[in-house]
Amino acid sequence: MASQSVFVVAIDFGTSYSGYCYSLASGTDQIRQVYWGTEHGLRTPKTPTCILFNQKQEFKYFGYDAVMKYKNLPSSQADSWYFFQNFKMQLYNTNVTAGMELKASNGKVLPALTVFSKSLRYLKEHALNTIQEASFQTVYDQEEITWVLTVPAIWSAAAKQFMRLAAKEAGIISGMLSEKLIIALEPEAASLWCKQLPQEGFMADSSDKKKFEDSPGIQYIVVDCGGGTVDITVHEIQENHYLKELHKATGGGWGGNRVDENFTSFLKEIFSDGVWDEYVKKHPSELQNMMYNFGLQKCSANREAVYIRCYCNLVRVAESKKDISQFFEKAVGAVWCDGTIMITYEKMKRLFDYCTNNIICALREILCKPEMDKVQYILLVGGFASSIILRDAVSQAFSSKYHILCPTEAQLAIAKGAVLFGVNPHIVTSRISRRTYGVKVSEKFDDAIHDIRKRKVSEIDGYTYCTDLFKKLVGVGQPLNINEVAYHNFYPTEPDQTSVVFAFYCTKKPGCSVCR
Repeated sequence: MASQSVFVVAIDFGTSYSGYCYSLASGTDQIRQVYWGTEHGLRTPKTPTCILFNQKQEFKYFGYDAVMKYKNLPSSQADSWYFFQNFKMQLYNTNVTAGMELKASNGKVLPALTVFSKSLRYLKEHALNTIQEASFQTVYDQEEITWVLTVPAIWSAAAKQFMRLAAKEAGIISGMLSEKLIIALEPEAASLWCKQLPQEGFMADSSDKKKFEDSPGIQYIVVDCGGGTVDITVHEIQENHYLKELHKATGGGWGGNRVDENFTSFLKEIFSDGVWDEYVKKHPSELQNMMYNFGLQKCSANREAVYIRCYCNLVRVAESKKDISQFFEKAVGAVWCDGTIMITYEKMKRLFDYCTNNIICALREILCKPEMDKVQYILLVGGFASSIILRDAVSQAFSSKYHILCPTEAQLAIAKGAVLFGVNPHIVTSRISRRTYGVKVSEKFDDAIHDIRKRKVSEIDGYTYCTDLFKKLVGVGQPLNINEVAYHNFYPTEPDQTSVVFAFYCTKKPGCSVCR
């Protein structure tokens, strides 16, 4: 933790929902959280990761305020404002640059850095106000706070760097190298929180009443199920209760938003004849409200049918074609019920299939490896883990051999664990490299192995060398201890060379010989 900090504030900036937790740096036994949406009749531990700019590209609202304002905008205004949601996913599996742009719901664009930094600035200012109002001392100097920002472990280095840049633009830190901002990996943060929970800190919806054992040598998998991505990592508890990573972080875009996408595809099948397309185009704010309500139900519903309110404009557009009940005559798994759409439990499970199948497949791929034979627990965390359909699927696949646990505060495990990480960022003592890293070098030319097109001859001493070669520094899958140092010697190619520029490269391949 950065020295002389009074508070630790951890921001969990999620794809679907965001929030923060905080505590005094001297006492993490009382990690505090905030509740959102009270002014709208709600009380949730996180707020939607949605942001709204007006037609002048000025920031206006974030979270529930953005959702409520946008849904109440007349269609004419909605076309000129900028409403962004699920934009965090744009940093996954894309070429992330500081100048990239994001599309709003209506197709209008703004710089990604503006969208992210304004969102983080809102959360930062909200946190500062909360601390000042919570009978704590007033924070006169922001240097009194260590900030922790969580990111998926499977993100690229460029995406993680982008978040640090956005934090700088948000005024969280003054410089890119500031020690006052710690980037925490989401599954690591959740791991820290879960391993210190008592038995009653986990859900009791399974017959497995096993308490998580925080003892040296215990190995477990953390599955961080978010709205956009699912992060999977494997940890072993060390003698000092620190953590060692046993398998490189893996995962994919199998988060809860995939269920939302499957739901909208299902509705498009039901409301055919162009009805759904017309509704999406003419009533985007009402659609947003409908999807928000579905998102709540997919994670809170029990093992029974789900009832989704059908909003008035969808009914009106549908009935301009034919009686709305006729759209459901051939629908499998959905029934029209006097103003609501009833979706059967079996159909709901089908909407989850893409996510659950990929998660189970990824877990099996990890657990089948001989070095994973001592794993005892699978911890399900993140907001998407609140879904009983997801938990049931994992339990059915693995409960015969592993203890499946999910914290009661699955949605807060990352933020609360990130506070712990902020106090002791060295608690994860070893990690597994997800990529091979190296530098571009030149070497003495060898006719047997080198490309003649890369051959160069020094005009000074006639030395013949090959350019654009890759020198490996770290291999994929290689364990890396914290503060571990490696030494490499490099020499100038030309006799009169007085400086050198190092170009660093990475690849998912275990080996590489040239840089392209």
